[in-house]
Amino acid sequence: MQQETRKIQITQDTRVSSVFALPDGYPSSRDTAVILAHGAGNGMDHPFISHFHRAFAEAGLLSVKFNFPYMESGRKAPDRMPLLETTWRAVIRAVREDSEWAPRHLYLAGKSMGGRVASHVVSQGEACSGLIFLGYPLHPARQADRRRVAHWSGLSCPVLFVQGTRDALCDLNILESELPKIQSGAALHIIEGGDHSFKTPKSSGKSAEDIWTDVNSAIVSWVKKITDGES
Repeated sequence: MQQETRKIQITQDTRVSSVFALPDGYPSSRDTAVILAHGAGNGMDHPFISHFHRAFAEAGLLSVKFNFPYMESGRKAPDRMPLLETTWRAVIRAVREDSEWAPRHLYLAGKSMGGRVASHVVSQGEACSGLIFLGYPLHPARQADRRRVAHWSGLSCPVLFVQGTRDALCDLNILESELPKIQSGAALHIIEGGDHSFKTPKSSGKSAEDIWTDVNSAIVSWVKKITDGES
């Protein structure tokens, strides 16, 4: 696996860091890529993001992770939604327009906020092969009536939700009741006992690495199924 760090221009005055992980043997017959966005509280170098970034590449997928501008500059408060969306679009463009590595099939993935922003970009017309939510923030904690689903009817690609049963930001019963809004199809991978960060009680006997490995296997299988259907 080869890794390359790049700066991506977001606006005239803003650039962010990204890391392209090129799997051995790429490009292959599938030429498939996954772009991975971090959540609100941690950047692209957090162990959670780095694990999936590396694991996707080891599974044969071109894997790209990046920082949002606020994280790049060391600020704690996330950027406003328009800049977050602009960042996603700029990274997508950088991957699609790469003269050597441009994929035929592109998936957008994100932890919490990163996935939510990707879904807004897709609902506004950005094309991709599929969306992968690593803990979708369906509603604020203890405010299940404030559901972030108004744009779901505009999604035009298959969607995979990876959710824990103890996620304070996603009541699974509510999620399942809202899934029909996604007319392009939605799959759900459940982590028993998992919270918003996929952590499970010690009694589960599973380490973070165990859980992440299981989740990665589910994601790669889903991506292969969708990609084979497109080919």
